[in-house]
Formats: sequence, structure tokens, C-alpha cells
Amino acid sequence: MTHPLGRREFFKVSAAVTASLVPASAAEAKKPVIRKAVKYAGIKADGDDLAKFQLAKKCGFQGVEIDSPSKLNLEKLVAASEATGVKIHGVIDSVHWNDTLSHPKEEVRARGLKALEGAIRDAKAVGADTVLLVPGVVNKDVTYDQCYERSQAEVRKALPLAEKLKITIAIETVWNNFITKPEQLVQYVDDFKSERVAAYFDISNMIKYGVAPADWIRKLGKRMVKFDFKGYSNAKQWVFIGEGDEDWPEVRKALAEVGYDGWATEEVGGGNEERLMKISAAMDKVLGL
Repeated sequence: MTHPLGRREFFKVSAAVTASLVPASAAEAKKPVIRKAVKYAGIKADGDDLAKFQLAKKCGFQGVEIDSPSKLNLEKLVAASEATGVKIHGVIDSVHWNDTLSHPKEEVRARGLKALEGAIRDAKAVGADTVLLVPGVVNKDVTYDQCYERSQAEVRKALPLAEKLKITIAIETVWNNFITKPEQLVQYVDDFKSERVAAYFDISNMIKYGVAPADWIRKLGKRMVKFDFKGYSNAKQWVFIGEGDEDWPEVRKALAEVGYDGWATEEVGGGNEERLMKISAAMDKVLGL
């Protein structure tokens, strides 16, 4: 036997049905998925790689990013990662400032390409999915157009390997006088027409060029696969996390709008446990974790 619903009961049932049709709360729907990481070279711990990974985990980091080439023992790194659950999420091409892919000399570009391909192989070996790359440098010997054309030609040579190993070459925004506007990075990435070239946005680096980080994020959209940051103030220059002009509430809003699901890696210079704990807490605050 059924009974007619009273007015109060009707609204309760209606509200419950409506809620069941929404996949997540408004707060959850607007919150990006962010995993917190530290640059591996910045972890100062007594002991071996395992001790460093254990310290990273203790301080609240879910991942690390390593340099390539380096003297690191990749097998030991993988073992430490598996033992702690701290992921090696990315590899940094550590010679891209010296052996630039935009250099006038072909032999220098060749060394840069070899390093990039080595970093791609290292990424595969440790279970990472990106190689961070500064594509070139504009200076008195290299124009913007030359940097653009030369660096793209070298990246294209590395693309078959990246596609085979399923490693993404992530173009980072830095103070190299090249790619200082979001539209330029969009065009640079899109030129390759490959899912294995993407954007690695440094939120703090680009503040001095006048476009808000949140606007960069919105324009890059899904092209941005990872980001790192420190703190930058137009008045004071480099500062600690949370003390710069990044406008983190707006950054978080933009990350949510583009559906960001990825890593956020600090770049303020690591240290011992006390220092890493301070960095970790600051990251939690600005990232809303």
C-alpha cells in the first residue's frame, strides 16, 4: 500500500534524486588532481637512494624527478621507488642549456640530440612518462626563428624513439628569450602533431613576461601535462613558495577548468628533512592539498 508524499517529503526525495544524478559535488568537480613531487637532486639525506626515497615519502612527496645524463644507478632508483611507492614521474634533460638544440654548430646540436634520446631511454628504464626539455636559447648568435626551426628539427629526430617508448617530450618555459607567450607554446607544441610532444609549464618563470599563470594554463589546456614552480615576485624576484605573485587561488581555478590531472614539482632548492617538510607544507597550502 502506498501513501501520497507530503510537501516536505516531496522536496526531500526530489533533492536526493537530483543529487544522485550529479557525479560529484561541486567542490570535487572543480578540484584538479595534483600529485606532489620534489626534484631528486634536492633531497639531502644520509645514506643511499633508498634513504632519499624514504625521506621524500616521509615529507609527503608522492614522486621525484631525476636528471639525465647523471651518475645515478637507475636499477637502484627503481628498486627504491618500488620499495617506497614514491614514483619517478619524470626525467630532466640536464644538458639542454649547454648542448642546445638551437646552436649554430651542427656538432653541438648532435650532442644535444644524443642527450635527449638518452633521457628518453632513461625515462623508459625508470618508469617515468616525460622528459623535460628546454628546446633552445635565443641570444646574440641565434634569432627566434632560428631557435624555432633548429630545435624543432632536432626534436623531430627524437620523436620516433619517443613514440616507440611512449615517452612524452615536455617543452618547458624558462628564461631563454624563447616562447614567452602562451600562444607561442601552443603553436610550438601543435606543430609536431604528435601526442608525444607537450608543454611543461613553469608557473613562476613566466610571471615577469606579463601574462598571468592562470591565463597560460587556460590557453595551454590539455597540452600542459606537468608543471613546476618556486616563487617569483616582480618586486623581489625569487622568493619562497607562496610569497610570490602567482595568484594561487586563480591558478587552482584554471587547473580545474582544464581538467588537470598530473604532477606538481617544487623547484626552490631542496635540503634536509626540516627544509623538505617546510617545502611540502608550503606546497600543500598553495595547491590546496
